[in-house]
Amino acid sequence: MDDLAQSVADIAREAGQLAMARFRTDFARWEKVPGNPVCEVDLAVDRMLRERLSVLLPDAGWLSEETADNPDRLAHRRIWVVDPIDGTRDYIRGRAGWAVSVALVEDGRPVIGVLDAPVRDEVWQASAGRGATLNGRPLVASRRDEFAGARVPTDALPKADRDLTMVEKPNSIALRMAMVADDRADLVATLRWGNEWDIAAAALIATEAGGMVTDALGADLAFNKPDPCAFGVITSSRGIHPAALERLSARAQSVLGPPKSS
Repeated sequence: MDDLAQSVADIAREAGQLAMARFRTDFARWEKVPGNPVCEVDLAVDRMLRERLSVLLPDAGWLSEETADNPDRLAHRRIWVVDPIDGTRDYIRGRAGWAVSVALVEDGRPVIGVLDAPVRDEVWQASAGRGATLNGRPLVASRRDEFAGARVPTDALPKADRDLTMVEKPNSIALRMAMVADDRADLVATLRWGNEWDIAAAALIATEAGGMVTDALGADLAFNKPDPCAFGVITSSRGIHPAALERLSARAQSVLGPPKSS
């Protein structure tokens, strides 16, 4: 597993350098749907990762933001879950808050996770049961046990959350989750439907560092589902996770709407 994890990190680093070669240059960009940007570099990195990772594990399936989903992946015990550039908006704007995100999922759980953020000179790695590192340094997640004052990567806080503390917010949700793993943040929460490729690698990094990751309702995350989505994500120190769920539960239910009658 150690050799495989290092090979994945090496490939992710090459992907990061491929993206860096075009960073802050003129490249084609467009919106897949309004508010969801993509650029030609996303696609180039996606092709490179699929080619290299498929050679590494020919038996593994494939799920990526920039590849049309194929239900054949459900027949595989192992699957690559990839976001070639998580934080495309920051990449397009020439900002640092993006990363290549690669996870190997086995039987629905991430077993290897890598985030390569070349502008930030950060390589985040984790293997199931073996801990997490940043540039080779072992990570210890936030141990905060008091909810008030918790550090949250955000641009603004709602009035109801003014007891929390704002910190830097990279566009990449994976990097925001990793901030909890490195004790730079105490809580990252989203209350919307999101995709497995956004969070698979970062979820492993955060949990292996000692943090806690669930969906917005407190359920464990599962990957390689027929519909590869989850309702929100809450990444936090273990000490404040119950309080975070309590604070956000009414908002989560308002987004989901009333339960359907049987």
